[in-house]
Amino acid sequence: MSGDRPAFPLRLPLAAVTALPGALLGAADYLGLPHPELPDAVAAAVFGIAIVGAAFVLSWAAEAAQVDVSAGLAIALLALVAVLPEYAVDLVFTFQAGQEFAQQGTCAPPPGQADPCSLALANMTGANRVLVGIGWPLVVLVAAVAVRRAKHDSESTHRGRVALPRVMSAEVVFLGIATLYSLSLPLRTSLTVVDAAVLVAVFVAYVWRLSKAPVEQPHLLGVSAWVGEQASTPRRTWVIGMFAFAGLVILATAEHFATSLVRTGTSLGADEFLLVQWVAPLASESPELIVACLYAARLMASQSLGTLLSSKVNQWTLLVGTIPVVFALSSGGWHGLPLDDHQRLELLLTAAQSLFAISILTDLALTTAGAVTLFALFATQFTASIVLPADANKTVIVALSALYVLLAVGQLVRRRHVALRTARDGVLTPFSELEKRS
Repeated sequence: MSGDRPAFPLRLPLAAVTALPGALLGAADYLGLPHPELPDAVAAAVFGIAIVGAAFVLSWAAEAAQVDVSAGLAIALLALVAVLPEYAVDLVFTFQAGQEFAQQGTCAPPPGQADPCSLALANMTGANRVLVGIGWPLVVLVAAVAVRRAKHDSESTHRGRVALPRVMSAEVVFLGIATLYSLSLPLRTSLTVVDAAVLVAVFVAYVWRLSKAPVEQPHLLGVSAWVGEQASTPRRTWVIGMFAFAGLVILATAEHFATSLVRTGTSLGADEFLLVQWVAPLASESPELIVACLYAARLMASQSLGTLLSSKVNQWTLLVGTIPVVFALSSGGWHGLPLDDHQRLELLLTAAQSLFAISILTDLALTTAGAVTLFALFATQFTASIVLPADANKTVIVALSALYVLLAVGQLVRRRHVALRTARDGVLTPFSELEKRS
């Protein structure tokens, strides 16, 4: 640490004040307290601004936390807090689906309404595909612009190629393990607590692996530098407080942000299923996307991509694993969440996209070509889901799933030696050795 402590950063209270109106409005609604009724579009703006403020606080907390814990564990904690909106939105849909199942004995919706079980999975699969299809390419774009503006390459970015240090092999490997298991989900008729146990176990193993990483001296700037320079007890109090503040703001605003956007779209005549699958995930993923862009803009592209990679591990293990548990609790039995043909296709496409994403990260780098491919394939299905009839869209889903798998197999075969090394590094090689080789 430097000898001169930086002055108290005014950006910290400014970000907190920015987040407060939306947080208070959301909390008042949850608690049943009197509050102004805003038009949906205005409410979406208020809640969205609150999430942006919380995202800044969250990124500073994660950076300062690296004084006391490993960078990987700090990023995993950041990802866990940042993905809270997705938990809030998706588990609400899942709880409603369980209640509907308990009353009707089926997920068949009333006339003119969307299937509640389909909405639960639509939000989850949409969020996962948005994270990879938009989030990962966005990191490469922002990092490339930041490098060009700085007129020099950063340690992890060179000509549009974002590299990950070898200590981040764990993220790639555990996402790969979860993805291989997820390929079996489209073969099921329901998502059960057995699937929950397996996926949560993968997440626990992932966190345990990260906990073994040593703490390094981070390079901190601005707010995080001020927090990091504090003595041990005040520093940890600030970090915990910032994480808690950001988490509470996100929990208070995320569902309302997504709901306001969906209602705005519905009033304009948009399809509810498409709004839940695409608009709500864009809203709920916004904290982690904002944090990732902040890192990339500050020439910290490896941490930026690492944040979204950790979020993907989180969503593809803990979030998916939580869904059947919440469904069982709300339905009053051990029924699995029913899967119809459309839901199985959505799960297939999401798993196939994840497999391809892993295959292009086997050498721990995301190139411009890889980012463009991810975005182009995502954009193809996104467009098809909006403009094509349901049957034609299903054909596109099957075709794209097959293409993802073929591309992934080709990449893994071509890079098999690198893939084996990354797999070994992710689960076996001590972190001290990985740091020397990075």
